[in-house]
Amino acid sequence: MRLAGIILGIVLVLLGGVWTLQGANILGGSVMSGQSRWLYIGIALMVVGAAELAWTLRRRT
Repeated sequence: MRLAGIILGIVLVLLGGVWTLQGANILGGSVMSGQSRWLYIGIALMVVGAAELAWTLRRRT
């Protein structure tokens, strides 16, 4: 289960990063590009992913 939590946290951080870049119009080519809503959703998703990683890595096995 620890590996699944680590993978989930990394995926959430990466996906949030992509959405943040698209929302900030740095990464174009999508309907999400330039939409500030996706910037905020991406930032929130990165925070959730980082919290998941921290919680998983601190949990004892």
